[in-house]
Formats: sequence, structure tokens, C-alpha cells
Amino acid sequence: MLQIQGLEKNYGSFRLRCSLQVQAGQVTGLVGQNGAGKSTTFKCALGLTQIDGGTIHLMGRTPDELTAEDKQGLGVALSDSGFSEYLSLGDIIPVMSSFYPAFDANQFRQQCTQFGLPLNKKLKEFSTGMRAKAKLLLAMSHRAKLLILDEPTAGLDVVAREELLDLLRAYMEEDEGRAVLISSHISSDLEGLCDDIYMIHQGQIVLHQDTDVLLGQYGLLKATAEQYGALDKQYLLRVKREPYGYSCLTDQKQFYQENYPQLAVENGSIDRVMAMIIQGEDVR
Repeated sequence: MLQIQGLEKNYGSFRLRCSLQVQAGQVTGLVGQNGAGKSTTFKCALGLTQIDGGTIHLMGRTPDELTAEDKQGLGVALSDSGFSEYLSLGDIIPVMSSFYPAFDANQFRQQCTQFGLPLNKKLKEFSTGMRAKAKLLLAMSHRAKLLILDEPTAGLDVVAREELLDLLRAYMEEDEGRAVLISSHISSDLEGLCDDIYMIHQGQIVLHQDTDVLLGQYGLLKATAEQYGALDKQYLLRVKREPYGYSCLTDQKQFYQENYPQLAVENGSIDRVMAMIIQGEDVR
């Protein structure tokens, strides 16, 4: 559905160097700190930003080769773009109907009611959470094959986030040929939704892993200096010096649980793995 190979983009001192792919039937997550390059990657993938190198193929074509019919297969929600704030959702419905033959106006109205979005109120009067809901509902409203969603749950409370994540899960279950690329700084959203995760830091992909593997096999070891000295370090990925000794990231949690039962071993999570990759050091 989406293949990015050797993407290069330069903004002054910032350099994006990125490769990733999104396969049909899967939800792929892109995580990273603010300014890491998530939004730039999305804009490059959509042809909204000129790239300096590499290749991008969206549904088998480069972004500038996409036809009007191809674009109907895309659903997009970017953090800093959308319809004019002087329009209401009621104003947007006929626009969507004219551009997207598959747009279901009745279903969209029902979803707006479900999520408390008034049809006659201008977008500029919406709260941050209401705008986030509207963007996601619009992106999903025309049965796109590929959704590209940049921080779609930002500004939502826990209940609203879970409602929208349930919508995305149902959306994927309707058609096994669909795919989603989603970014979020709320790791719990991605852990329960994504099939695989890319981590980006300072414009570079620093990890790509299946979510089940990341949550099931990765772990954080807590070791004293003496314990660390005696450790078999062949399965350690990163290490960080702590006041009590060392924190160690591993992708072979079970090995250390079985062979070093005295060690404290915490389960891996997106947040913990990301923090160790950024803050930790290579094992020497």
C-alpha cells in the first residue's frame, strides 16, 4: 500500500532519512518525539512536500502519478491541515459528496451525532477534541483503502480515544485489503491497535518491530553494578547507568528470566523501549 525507501528531506539543520512500508491488512504505527520527523514523513508520502532523495510508492504509484480515482482510495488526517475553519460539517457534506462517490452522507451524519459533533457549528468554534473527531470521521467517511493519520487522537479524553480506536478496528475488519499508517504520542493507543511499530528519532528510523514481539519479547533489566558485570550481554540492545546500577534493554526477556532469576525484569512497552533507545548507550 505504501513503500518509502531511502527518503531524504532536509530542513536547515534537520535531516530526515527514512524507510518504511505499510502492508494491506495491517495497521502500522510511527512513534517519536515532537520534531522527530513524523509529520514530515507523512507529507512527503502524500506528495505535499518535495523530497530530496529516495523513492515513494503509494498504492503502486509515485505521489505525482496518482490519478483522481487513486486519490479517492486515500483517507488523510494531518495535524496541521484540513477544511477552512469558517465551514461547518453541514457545509462540508456536499463537498465530500462531490469529490468522493463512496461518501456516505447519512452514515457520516449518524457518526457526528454519536460523537457529539454539531452539523451547523463552524469548525473554528470546535474544541481541540471535537476537531480531532471530525478529522478522523471525514478521513474514514469514503471507505478509503489506505488511511494516513497524524496524531488523530490528540486532545481527546480516554473515553473518546477508545471510541475512535474502536471505529478504526471496525473499519479494518470490514475489508481485509485496507491499511492504516498512524502516528501518536500516546503509546497505549498504538499498543492495542497496531500490527507493527516504527520508531523515529532525529529523522532516523531507530527500530521496526511487530507489536506482539515488542510487547512479548522485549524487557527492561534492572541490575546492580555487580549483577551487570556478571551478565551475558549478547542479548542486550542498550544500557543506561542508573543510581542503583544499570537499566538494560533486551529483546530476549525470557532468556534473562530463566538464567538470572535474581534480576528484576520489567515488561517492554513502546514508551520504555523508546526511552532506552534514545537515552541508553550501546553495550560495550
